[in-house]
Amino acid sequence: MQLAPLYPLIHRILKPSFPNCLWTGDQKAPKIALTFDDGPYPPYTSSLLNVLDRYQIPASFFWLGICVDRSPALAQAIHQKGYWIGLHGYDHRSFATLSPTQLKQDLERTKDAIATACQRSSPTLIDVRPPNGLFTPQTLRLLNQWGYRPVMWSVIPEDWVHPGAAIVVQRVLDQVQNGSIIVLHDGCYGGRDVAETVDRLVPALLDRGYEFVTVNQLWATVRIDRRSSIS
Repeated sequence: MQLAPLYPLIHRILKPSFPNCLWTGDQKAPKIALTFDDGPYPPYTSSLLNVLDRYQIPASFFWLGICVDRSPALAQAIHQKGYWIGLHGYDHRSFATLSPTQLKQDLERTKDAIATACQRSSPTLIDVRPPNGLFTPQTLRLLNQWGYRPVMWSVIPEDWVHPGAAIVVQRVLDQVQNGSIIVLHDGCYGGRDVAETVDRLVPALLDRGYEFVTVNQLWATVRIDRRSSIS
């Protein structure tokens, strides 16, 4: 059963319930973020990079530490191109199933993998997207307590079930609006069509007048008090 039609409803419910996360940017400005989960994975990520390079647009990647360890040269190449990097856990285990100690270790292990591959300072890796979008109030409390910024989504076209690039593109176009955070996948299990999808999607969004920005730039457009408690 495909859940794509339900995600807009889920987003409308979760966004006000958990305001300490980044769900969208400023909805008065035509700025959107194109984000990719589950990489880097050479067969798909490399083709995706070729498309992004051709259009010269910014994007944000939420990486699995295990994939970075397996493809450090690719991770370094992405970093050197200036794309924004966030954490997606080490091996895609649900954060909701981890103890606080396990979660902290999982994030630190992922940061260390990225810092080693990209030769960058790990404290600058602060954005986190939970695997499968699953979290608990405790998860968010801990992320904020440790200085991380939880990043969620507003457009999920369910590309990982491989409905085809045309359908994924249409789902995005049907849902996108100012401030949207679009989630696609470039990993082993979801990235088969990602390059073709982005090649079709980017010009369509540019024609609608949208400007692509990074997740970090979206954070700058909203006011979220991450210091407040999450009940």
